[in-house]
Amino acid sequence: MKLKTLIKSLTPSTALIALLLSGWSFIAPAADHNDPNAVNSIFSNIPVSSADLYGMFGYPSDDKSGGEKVVLALTFAPLPKTGIFDRDMLYKIKVNAEPRHSIKLEEHSLQGIASYVDGLKDKYLRLKAAEIRVTFSTDNRAKVDFLGFPEGDFSQVVDTNKILDITTPAGHKIKSFLGGRDDPFFNDLPGFFRSINYGPQYYRIPDTDPMDHRELPIPKTLLEIEGNTLFNYDPEHPGHGVTTKFYLPEDAKITLDAKRYKTDDQGNYRLVYSGRDAQKGRNINGLVFEVPLAFITQKPQQDRIVRIWGESWVSKASSKIAHYAPSFWQSLWLGIAGFFGNDPTTLEFNDNDANYNRVDTVGVPFLDAGLSERYDDRNIGANNLKLSLHFVKRFGHLGWGFGPSVTALGIDTCFDHDNSPISVYKTYKLATKAFPRAKKCFFQELNMPDDSWNNSGKDIPLRRTFELFIPNLTSIDMDTTGTWPFGRRFEDQVATRFLSTFLDMESGCGGQKCNVETLGDLSLWDKAPVMPKNPPNPLFNDAPFSKDFPYMPPPWPGGDIQEEEYEYINR
Repeated sequence: MKLKTLIKSLTPSTALIALLLSGWSFIAPAADHNDPNAVNSIFSNIPVSSADLYGMFGYPSDDKSGGEKVVLALTFAPLPKTGIFDRDMLYKIKVNAEPRHSIKLEEHSLQGIASYVDGLKDKYLRLKAAEIRVTFSTDNRAKVDFLGFPEGDFSQVVDTNKILDITTPAGHKIKSFLGGRDDPFFNDLPGFFRSINYGPQYYRIPDTDPMDHRELPIPKTLLEIEGNTLFNYDPEHPGHGVTTKFYLPEDAKITLDAKRYKTDDQGNYRLVYSGRDAQKGRNINGLVFEVPLAFITQKPQQDRIVRIWGESWVSKASSKIAHYAPSFWQSLWLGIAGFFGNDPTTLEFNDNDANYNRVDTVGVPFLDAGLSERYDDRNIGANNLKLSLHFVKRFGHLGWGFGPSVTALGIDTCFDHDNSPISVYKTYKLATKAFPRAKKCFFQELNMPDDSWNNSGKDIPLRRTFELFIPNLTSIDMDTTGTWPFGRRFEDQVATRFLSTFLDMESGCGGQKCNVETLGDLSLWDKAPVMPKNPPNPLFNDAPFSKDFPYMPPPWPGGDIQEEEYEYINR
């Protein structure tokens, strides 16, 4: 029986759960190769790693000369230093082009959702995306492999930190830049972690600590809660969570029965966000390509959606990531192989998949941190259909935290929190319990600030929350500007747009429609009962983006990663 046929026979609530359960069952459990915790330096015992991916950007190029092109940029930790690449790493950008999906998801239409998931199942069980694969030599040159594209496989060795043209077999020109730049991701990351009471951002916590030392069982919130002494802003330690971490006291009270939001003498709340760019003055290493659409697909007029995600892979012979370090016997074998001249690590370019372990993947911004919670078995990459059930429960949990604080600001939320005057810490064991609360959030259209995103004038439906997170990849619509969620441009404030999924898009902003940029509107904060009156996240990057390739600003002097970023103190 087709899934959508089965759905017809069920009641709305049971139908969606069946749908989600089907997503759980038709995907075989993935091997646990994807393990960002192994390179998650927010933990006190995990060093910064070049395997830690920062962001995947992709959008239609504004430069239409010579035909349509797609900008693809994968950014990651700049190690050994800015502009110098780690020879133990292999990076991949996965690319797949297809027609725009014809299914329109109508609110409360489970049949439409069923068709959507059926399409995903058919596609992602068989998908063999093309890939751009990059490895590095000891003299910091790069080998770029183009695999699975219509013109056939080919490779080219290029210099790093230079803008170059790579000529394809059919004569297309692919513009490339592999090198160090200023970090293009502008956001208040400590603010995000304060909103979910994420311990390792504020306290010296190793990844071996109990799980409830990560997201402490305190209500999530956009506003400070009275009595939350572990995370509320401390004027005596303004760098807490930014430059300073405390030792978590052994007798720390890590739970809180919230009674009210904290207010000042004038009755104003305080946002848990500072609005400051946590990445200010920091650099990245990145792979940037501007690729003709006609190189990606033989049907550029038909295949208008380009789906992308990024992956980092670390050499099996490397010991720099403890989780993937070779065992004694593996090291012995590598020594023996090297003695006979068969050690793959001695090759100038080691670009064989078999010599690497996949470590990190990146697709949808904030998905892993916000919904997957960085559990080892939930970092499974682009094909995350099996997490559908978990996302329902997780969204319900976040809604009980963010929803009431949104309401306290005078904005309506799409989450049904029973008019709770204060954020609540609530978890769900069953998706059937969480779903009715979050249903409106899942299915509402995410309004855009204006019509400029649709520069083709075509009939392109707005995205819905449910579509954003499954699968875990960025979908670039070639008939738009590619601003998130129709791609991801460098100038997109994606952290604020992620938070907007909890707003009532129909009429939640004073009887008017909210949109994905509402929380970045300064006029909102001028009227809101908060002090200081800053937006949650910065509105602009620390340096302006360029109109010319590679679009990211040059590296900041002194923007390399420091060995120790935090000062650890007792309070």
